[in-house]
Amino acid sequence: MSEETVPIRSICVYCGSQPGRDPDHMAAGRELGKSIAAHGLRLVYGGGTKGIMGAVAGGVLAAGGKVTGIIPEFLVDMEATRHSLGQLDELIITPDMHQRKHRMFARADAFVTLPGGIGTLEEIIEIMTWAQLGQHEKPMVFANVNGFWDPLLELIRHMRDQGFIHTGNRVQPLVIPAIADIVPAILAKWQTATDLDGEEAVISKL
Repeated sequence: MSEETVPIRSICVYCGSQPGRDPDHMAAGRELGKSIAAHGLRLVYGGGTKGIMGAVAGGVLAAGGKVTGIIPEFLVDMEATRHSLGQLDELIITPDMHQRKHRMFARADAFVTLPGGIGTLEEIIEIMTWAQLGQHEKPMVFANVNGFWDPLLELIRHMRDQGFIHTGNRVQPLVIPAIADIVPAILAKWQTATDLDGEEAVISKL
């Protein structure tokens, strides 16, 4: 089965292992987690149980959803507690960051980026790079809580205007400020694609 015909079953969320200074960021994490569970989808994330990462996972679990945490051994005690990790219904411990990122990509059907730091930025930029290189067509979303990602989005527009994003049609993440709209938008984007004749066609049904 090709990637285009596989329905959305899981969403990978990139976000900070710290809560940040804006309380809306933690609230957004919990709300997104609940939304993922409410739509019957599995959360794939970096395994942390602190900060926004913990808020997302907690939101999914509180709503009865399924969570896959993928974390390298050296971060277990930095980004999580071993007791909290035991609450996840699936835990994958990798030997390094490289394998963590590839396992997260392989297990995910879409990607959402909540506020976070350098690690969060690096993760979503790599996913966008792979899209530009034609390695995937999975939906990508910036959860633009209180305009958090505006500076990055402006930089991306600048790079495109300067001719450095040569396949801009592949690097078009959705930018969604309202958390409640994110999962429905992902499902809608995945179900509708443009065929070779430029006409919209339904490519999957959940």
